[in-house]
Amino acid sequence: MIVDYHMHLRNPEERIDHTVEAVERFVESAAAHGVDEIGLTEHVYYFRQTREIWSIPYEAERCVYDLEAYCDAVLEAKRRGLPVKLGLEVDHVDDLQDRLAELLEPYPWDFLLGSVHRFDGLFVDQQPGAWAELGVDAVWERYFAALAELARSRLVDVLGHPDLVKIFGRRPDAATAAGLYERAAEAIAGAGVAIEISTAGLRKPVGELYPDPDLLRSCRERGVPVTLASDAHRPSLVGHAFEQALALAREAGCDTVTVFDGRTARQEPLG
Repeated sequence: MIVDYHMHLRNPEERIDHTVEAVERFVESAAAHGVDEIGLTEHVYYFRQTREIWSIPYEAERCVYDLEAYCDAVLEAKRRGLPVKLGLEVDHVDDLQDRLAELLEPYPWDFLLGSVHRFDGLFVDQQPGAWAELGVDAVWERYFAALAELARSRLVDVLGHPDLVKIFGRRPDAATAAGLYERAAEAIAGAGVAIEISTAGLRKPVGELYPDPDLLRSCRERGVPVTLASDAHRPSLVGHAFEQALALAREAGCDTVTVFDGRTARQEPLG
């Protein structure tokens, strides 16, 4: 089975489109690219039901859409028999994590995808962001500490682009990175969450899959399950470069992929 469990409902021009028609376009693209099932995972900060969480302008300015309408579009697609799952990309939000969990609890999620884009108000995937305030080693240390905290929160089921911090190609030395990978893998395995193998990094300055093979290997040695992801922001990117994601998965010893229903995971044969 092939899944793509990370994408954002947009029209072909990448404008937000939380409608069942938009879901249908993503499903059609998935079928054309050999993807059996997709998971929709809009950014949590787009929805006014979570407005109290956001104080940073980048997030607060986008917090204008209706979470009910988004959920209804995906659920209607499910009712029509389309192979879709209702998800959300949930950010690490420091000491507001528990409150965010309360706001999301009433909705019928199939899975929640957790991502670290920032810590202490400093973004790692924007420039200058955290990079202007801290050295490379400190950014990596703080990023992976936040990732472990998000995993342990039990708010999410999967960690998205788990080494997003490499996005601009800035890295600590190999020994430092290896130590961070080991500690992250221990935390992820202990929390019982999955990680995604994402092709999104191929479209970023780093030009690599997420995660690094060494991080994936550390996770797999501890039994961490995986999903597959494109982080598509338009229908044509569903399943993008999945031949590379599948190759990385198999090199790491993955022979199953995680599938979710109602936040319950099961394993299906990969491919």
